[in-house]
Amino acid sequence: MTEEGNRGLSTKLSRFAIVGILNTVIDFATFSALVALSFPALVANFLGWAVAVSFSFAVNSRWTFERGERFSLHRAFAKFAVSGSIISLGSSTLAVYLLPPLTGLFAAKLIGILVGAILNFFAARWSIENRVI
Repeated sequence: MTEEGNRGLSTKLSRFAIVGILNTVIDFATFSALVALSFPALVANFLGWAVAVSFSFAVNSRWTFERGERFSLHRAFAKFAVSGSIISLGSSTLAVYLLPPLTGLFAAKLIGILVGAILNFFAARWSIENRVI
């Protein structure tokens, strides 16, 4: 990869990290509020993810990644949401379901978010730029 390509990837990683931090706050805050309102943990997890994935796509598709010439908003969002549901929702659901006896509910949610975030950069790049590396 060229030096210019490395800078571009570095910028994308930095922007993705900023959006990811905000996304994590949105997901965790929504989840926490819903749990406080007595929603079941798995329902709160899904709704927190749904709010966060919408925010994440809106910002990442306009600021973090480059839109291709044949960018389709609906197709890109579908790819983003499907990959996000497998990665982010999958990891947080498994964590919320399996880890609370070991870590507590809120720590389990954070662990699930963290695992999903690591994998999500590549999925987001694939859905918006149509490439992984």
